[in-house]
Amino acid sequence: MRKYSNGRRKDKTIGSAITNGLSFDVEEFFHAHNLARAAPADRWDSFPSRVQLQLELILGALDEAGVKATFFFLAWVAERHAGIVKRVLSQGHEIATHGYGHQFVYRQSRAQFGEDLKKSVAILEDITGRRVLGYRAPSFSITNDCLWALDVIKEAGLRYDSSLFPVHLGNRGGVASRFVPHEIRSGLCEMPVASMPFMGVRLPLSGGFYFRFFPYSLTRWGIGRINRRGEPVVLYFHPWEFDSSQPVLKGIPAFPKYRHYVNLKTNLVKLNALLKSFRWAPLREVLLDWEKGNSPESKIA
Repeated sequence: MRKYSNGRRKDKTIGSAITNGLSFDVEEFFHAHNLARAAPADRWDSFPSRVQLQLELILGALDEAGVKATFFFLAWVAERHAGIVKRVLSQGHEIATHGYGHQFVYRQSRAQFGEDLKKSVAILEDITGRRVLGYRAPSFSITNDCLWALDVIKEAGLRYDSSLFPVHLGNRGGVASRFVPHEIRSGLCEMPVASMPFMGVRLPLSGGFYFRFFPYSLTRWGIGRINRRGEPVVLYFHPWEFDSSQPVLKGIPAFPKYRHYVNLKTNLVKLNALLKSFRWAPLREVLLDWEKGNSPESKIA
């Protein structure tokens, strides 16, 4: 199995002072929008669940590295696997919401989105007995056409959002955003996933497909460069991205199929190297640290 350097020999200052945000969008492999043609919502219950197996791998890696993270649970998964939600919480990780039905936000009405969000928060808070503070939209689908969703999130009582992707995502959108955590509505803070300018374009360093596709050395270099500016990064992953034994669904167009299945076998090795190269924490803690250093008072409770 290929090994990846954590880069400490070359640059001992990388990630030494900045705490970055690590997050996982907890959904089943068949929830991925790249597989939607073969796995429509009315067939989800017919597919085998693999999320518990996948989370065991992730929790083991995080425990070995001494790292805590935020887990944005799709409430559809949480209500079927409440035990794994409780286990993630018991190991010191943050539970946040990924919504309930994993539908693009820009394809919902304001009322539909509000009901989906409200349902997901109620399920997670009932399981954990803790207040849910954060939200991330499926496929970062809060775009310029549905920024009203940020007001709905605030009205639901959440304190931060991590749905804005500051890179153009083709027909999925993408929203221009400041790179660092910042307040976008009174009392609601935004934590966009990582990107950086590179050779005239904005390069996504956010995790997910981009982490699997790009050489590890490029991701490590980019995060180190941003950290040396005194800024944190936010990365995301899905549990299915560490499962090379998941079913390969048929009838998927070539590019979406490639995006979903590429480099699954090496992803856990790369994650282990990343965990050792930088400082990581749940998004709530990163936001607290950022606000304390950039405002007179902390805005998040």
